[in-house]
Amino acid sequence: MLEPFKNFLSLKGKVNDKYIPFYLEWVTEGYRFLDIPLTQPITNEQKSQFLKRLSKNHEDWQVNQADNALRLYGYFLSSQQSDKSDGIQETLINDWKAVEKKTIEAIRLRHRSYSTEKTYIAWLRQFQGFVKSKELKNLDGKDIQDFLSYLAVERKVSASTQNQALNAIVFVYRHVLEKDIEDQINSVRARQKRRLPVVLTIKEVNNIFDEMSGLYCLMVKLIYGCGLRLQECLSLRIKDVDIEQGIVIVRSGKGDKDRRTVLPESLKDDLLHHISSVRDIYEQDRRDNTNGVYLPGALEKKYPNAGKEWGWFWLFPAKDLSIDPRSRIVRRHHLHPASLQRAFKDAVIKAGITKQASIHTLRHSFATHLLESGYDIRTIQALLGHRNLQTTMIYTHVATKNILGVRSPLDK
Repeated sequence: MLEPFKNFLSLKGKVNDKYIPFYLEWVTEGYRFLDIPLTQPITNEQKSQFLKRLSKNHEDWQVNQADNALRLYGYFLSSQQSDKSDGIQETLINDWKAVEKKTIEAIRLRHRSYSTEKTYIAWLRQFQGFVKSKELKNLDGKDIQDFLSYLAVERKVSASTQNQALNAIVFVYRHVLEKDIEDQINSVRARQKRRLPVVLTIKEVNNIFDEMSGLYCLMVKLIYGCGLRLQECLSLRIKDVDIEQGIVIVRSGKGDKDRRTVLPESLKDDLLHHISSVRDIYEQDRRDNTNGVYLPGALEKKYPNAGKEWGWFWLFPAKDLSIDPRSRIVRRHHLHPASLQRAFKDAVIKAGITKQASIHTLRHSFATHLLESGYDIRTIQALLGHRNLQTTMIYTHVATKNILGVRSPLDK
């Protein structure tokens, strides 16, 4: 079995050729230790026994390499098994449809966003196709391991995409199938490489603004000036902007947390003019007796008419009405992110900027420029809404100015 496994590693290109002999050695040593034939898949408990013994006299990187080798070998064995017959029982398909329905219910019960719902269901369907609609009672942690190995080896997806898929499938296991796989999650989670964020200079930011106009220019200035995420900007309501106090309140941001951030003085007049034009749209909706805007959580049931109040109206409403994908109610939603992203991308190209800049780059630039201006890291953490200070500390690595105040001994 080792020779086909060697060809498998070489063909898929997931492992550098010079490391393949080590992978074969780890598999051989592991199976010898467990005293089982190479044709038989090993369980997570068996693998843990071997890795525990290995950690006593080997370096951590060797243990991790052995772990990866055994995981890939397990996927290799599963891929060698004969495919199931094409005639999948109708009851089995109905069982998987029921799981999808229950997953949607579980997501909505926890008030997750609609984009999260779409992402999780997409991964669930891919997982179902990978396990070939396997009987639900027979699903276990190894199926997740094999699926993630398939994504890494066959699809060559990034570590962040692997972890997104893992989060989706683990959600189904926990809240729908009610299967306990807590001890196996960390062992299959892909290790993400730390990347420095792309940051624009102040001049580059201004050059982008110069290439934009109207509503989209106002929105990107607000994103940069307040340090907002794209969805946070789109989801702002009229009541979230306090122009008098110079504050923007972000409701249910990442991690379902509220926070306050600064409102740039230079945008106040433009915002007042914009809000005046939005008021005209709001008044027209009231005259047409349009359904109220979407309200978060159970507010729509508790306060049925709150969605028709001015304070809850979108700061950046869409021009046309649309159908709510969840409730199927025709109402006015906020602007679609794609239109703003398109306008920003065009402005970056026109400004002659070669950096891989997206709208989220403006948030990175906001934090970095504050750091370079001398603001303390804790203040920036609060403005960004980071739970962990280490997340904010990444900007110390991309700041161009000497923010630490360190003087080189050579200058003496």
